[in-house]
Amino acid sequence: MDDIKVFIAHGDSKCGECGEELGRHAWITLQDRKGAFCLSCSDLDHLVYLPSGDTALTRRARKNSRLSAVVLKWSRARKRYERQGLLVEEKALETAEAECLADKDAREAARARAAERREEVDQQYVNSFARKVREMFPHSPPDREMVIAAHACLKYSGRVGRSSSAKTLDESAVRLAVAAHVRHGETLYDDLLMEGQDRFDARERVQPKVEEILEKWTSGSAQS
Repeated sequence: MDDIKVFIAHGDSKCGECGEELGRHAWITLQDRKGAFCLSCSDLDHLVYLPSGDTALTRRARKNSRLSAVVLKWSRARKRYERQGLLVEEKALETAEAECLADKDAREAARARAAERREEVDQQYVNSFARKVREMFPHSPPDREMVIAAHACLKYSGRVGRSSSAKTLDESAVRLAVAAHVRHGETLYDDLLMEGQDRFDARERVQPKVEEILEKWTSGSAQS
């Protein structure tokens, strides 16, 4: 069954049944061949408004309400009607609010557990990334693998360690992360950037040093 729709008018409106001038921004329903109807003539004026935002509250209020209607408003920017909220029976809203209050602690605990699981998975990934760094560069300084992994795998960073190839511990992706660490921490690269040197020129200038250090961290001796 389709939802009953209530529209927030963006122009002047007049009820097609009672004839009342509703003005701008009136809440109306649209009837085939009869035009706009006010909420009173639509038999919806006894309902209360629940704005969008709380998914659990909206779901429960709708479930408990024998009659409900979706409230829509025209978006000039997006050129479409967008949902603003719901009209429900007042008793249904009160019941929904009581239910949400009763299980608030349980829902917060569930969210906390989910966050902990995500953190645990992320830490496992960082540890795996670090082990791969140590495997590929066994002669790097002590504990440097954790520094590299923690930086490369920082969430929401867009860094090398967040790429799909890095997440499979692809060796080329891991090497890129280690090379970036060396470039910034073991060469004059950042100083060159601060001096205004072009990024590509600066990279080319420090690349021999980067390769020398990577070779030393791999085999234990610098390139000849």
